[in-house]
Amino acid sequence: MRIPDSVAAAVIHAAAGGRVMAGGTIVMAQVNHGTAAASELVSLRRAGVSGIAVEGTHVSVGATTTLAEVEESTDLAFLRAAVRTIASPTIRTLATVGGNLFVPQPYGDLAVCLLALDATVNITGPDGDRTAPVERLRLDRGEIVTAVRFAVPAAGTWFYHKAMRRRLNSAAIVAVAAVVETADGPAGRTVTSARIALGGVAPRPVRAGSAETVLIGRPLETDVLDEAGRAARADIDPFDDSYASAWYRSRVLPVHLRRAFIG
Repeated sequence: MRIPDSVAAAVIHAAAGGRVMAGGTIVMAQVNHGTAAASELVSLRRAGVSGIAVEGTHVSVGATTTLAEVEESTDLAFLRAAVRTIASPTIRTLATVGGNLFVPQPYGDLAVCLLALDATVNITGPDGDRTAPVERLRLDRGEIVTAVRFAVPAAGTWFYHKAMRRRLNSAAIVAVAAVVETADGPAGRTVTSARIALGGVAPRPVRAGSAETVLIGRPLETDVLDEAGRAARADIDPFDDSYASAWYRSRVLPVHLRRAFIG
């Protein structure tokens, strides 16, 4: 295993074919089962890409910042309930923000939140630095995620709900994360903007664009939310696993989308 002391050194090893890891909660399981694709591991734990920096409402979270650090941050208190649904406290002391972006569904709940937050990702590679929306995150050979950036949503605009088989330490059947803004209008308080992300219902987190369209200009009421939930089925690609069938995930999606907003 390589443990470089800088991002530049890590990029060199990654470009040579090394498998980048941070907390190792996914990669090491693959190594132990003999399914890891690379012959060399590159650990980022000494590369200097951890920590949470806040400037006004804008936040930068280093890629190797652990989920436990996010959970404990007062600046990111709005994410605490979501983070506490991820794995166990022990795993959260190892699992990282950057690593969660690449965890296949039905895991990767923080990635669902970051999609709803319209986060961007800082990437360093052999050709230099670039920024990409988390929604279109793809890495070329040798590239490494160094940070995630997003704006803290205004009070009352953040929503999160996760349906699980167990109350704690379980993967998602359906996860819903959203930033929805409302304003007073002629017909009462209605939605002016909506960004909804779904987990557990496709191989990667997905935007529920069809549901967003249904909500704009309408109130967050039961019948409207049920309609939005049904519309969201057009945006998903559900699958069977040991937690739920594809049919069941699609069937209960409208229920859990509604519960994300009104319980």
